[in-house]
Amino acid sequence: MTWAALQFGYAARLSAWVTRVTGRRRFAGTLLWAFVFMVATTLLTLPWTIYTEFVREHQYGMSTQTFAAWLGDWAKGFAIGTPLGALAIAGIMAGVRRSPTRWWIYAGGFTVVVMAFALMLAPVLIEPLFNKYTPMADSPLRTAILKVAQGNGVPVTNVMVVDASRQTTRVSANVAGFGPTARVALNDNLLNTHDDAGTLSVMGHETGHYVLNHSTSLLVGFGVLIVIGFATVQAAVPGLIRRYPNWGVAGITDPAAVAVAMIVLSLFFFALTPVTNSLTRFHEAQADIFGVNASRAPDGFARSAIRLGQYRKLEPTPFEEMVFFDHPSGRTRIHMAMQWKAAHLGEAGVQ
Repeated sequence: MTWAALQFGYAARLSAWVTRVTGRRRFAGTLLWAFVFMVATTLLTLPWTIYTEFVREHQYGMSTQTFAAWLGDWAKGFAIGTPLGALAIAGIMAGVRRSPTRWWIYAGGFTVVVMAFALMLAPVLIEPLFNKYTPMADSPLRTAILKVAQGNGVPVTNVMVVDASRQTTRVSANVAGFGPTARVALNDNLLNTHDDAGTLSVMGHETGHYVLNHSTSLLVGFGVLIVIGFATVQAAVPGLIRRYPNWGVAGITDPAAVAVAMIVLSLFFFALTPVTNSLTRFHEAQADIFGVNASRAPDGFARSAIRLGQYRKLEPTPFEEMVFFDHPSGRTRIHMAMQWKAAHLGEAGVQ
């Protein structure tokens, strides 16, 4: 879609139009260009989004939503993400105009800061727009979850239950936010499995992400990749603009250059899929071990891994797991849990 917008001159014509509308206010011009471009491309690709996120999810029995409910959630995400994305693009392009050769360094830092704020604020500002979070009723399981969380330094006094069943049949949980926004949450699908040991092991896994500072280390890791990606844009985009004059892009500071940058970044991160997946999978494997240690529930953890096999291949080849999996496979997780169980046979409290 982005390539077609360049090839047929739509990106350049949009840039000329916003220049006429906004005049010398270049930040406003870039903001308007990004907003209109994102709206247009999102709406044009909506049929494919409907297929992948609604039709296919129903085909595999993963979705519980009517089309109207799904479209309502999609519209909320669109209304939130589009203006924020346009603002981020306008901010980065302001840096390009200020420092045409070193902007990629500042843009990388800016992106990491934006991601950090998003992680902090999402639990209190964004996620409640899509789901209802209610305190978990008193029970031995709630007490055990809080014991695991508080015993490992997570500053929470409650466990929240999210009504994910209104959207999906998937099971999940998370420990989200930083400091005052920290929150332990599990979805009602997980709670409704009535597998306390399995649920506790999943919550132990999520606690591990918080305790091991995975949000920070992932921000750093992806921040480095983002800086390299922006450096690739700096190296490639001017040459592409010269090579394809029919695109009508005036230069790297032209708002239409954003479309060229999108293509370069897409190709860059596509090529790095094994790297990004391996980075995430490494952190997930660490959290798996933490979760089994914290919950002492290897059988429950293995049962949870089998449940995830409803929508994740349980036993991929080593190549598939390395390239396509951003979590350890079910087989890897079950094997780890059984190794832990073998090393702790006969100990008290092992579930």
